[in-house]
Amino acid sequence: MSQVLVLNSSLSGEASVSRILVAETVARLTARDPAAKVVIRDLADAAVPHLTPQTVAGVRATATTPAETAARALSDALIAELRAADTIVIGAPMYNFSIPTTLRAWFDHVLRAGETFSYSEAGPKGLLEGKKVIVVESRGGLYSEGPAQAIDFQEPYLRQLLGFIGLTDVTFVHAEKIGYGPDARDAAIAGAKTRLAQVIAGGLPQAA
Repeated sequence: MSQVLVLNSSLSGEASVSRILVAETVARLTARDPAAKVVIRDLADAAVPHLTPQTVAGVRATATTPAETAARALSDALIAELRAADTIVIGAPMYNFSIPTTLRAWFDHVLRAGETFSYSEAGPKGLLEGKKVIVVESRGGLYSEGPAQAIDFQEPYLRQLLGFIGLTDVTFVHAEKIGYGPDARDAAIAGAKTRLAQVIAGGLPQAA
């Protein structure tokens, strides 16, 4: 049985374009594989706490205090979900040219030396491989081409974070110009749904 991990990070609730498209992605994935198990992490409604001086050692060093131990337990749980997944679906709206801090906090807990990446004389190596990632990016303007491409700190950052832990089979699906008015928003959603249909037609990875 394959497993799908879903991460929503938009703060906009039902009005969120990324949430609409994540729901479309999950519906198509489960239609293709009805036996797939879906695990959903809503990083807006149940936010992963930002690391603080009181908790950071739980993820990056040795946990000794109750706060650090709690942070380590959450990190362990999030990494376990990530390891178990065959497909990861990420809803990532562009906030201030990058990603929501809700999503950044999740990455802060799952990028952990010895667990999702390792260091050696050859440099860092990602330890999570053989998974497919679909990232839905919603954007108020046009950033995939043209002058504004230079200030897209969203997609390159996500590609780097994912690749650092071994997730290199990544497809980005864009819904752009949604801030240009209702017609542009509808067109962006329709175009992204068409692209998602094409991506998912390639199939799910097989569970080990």
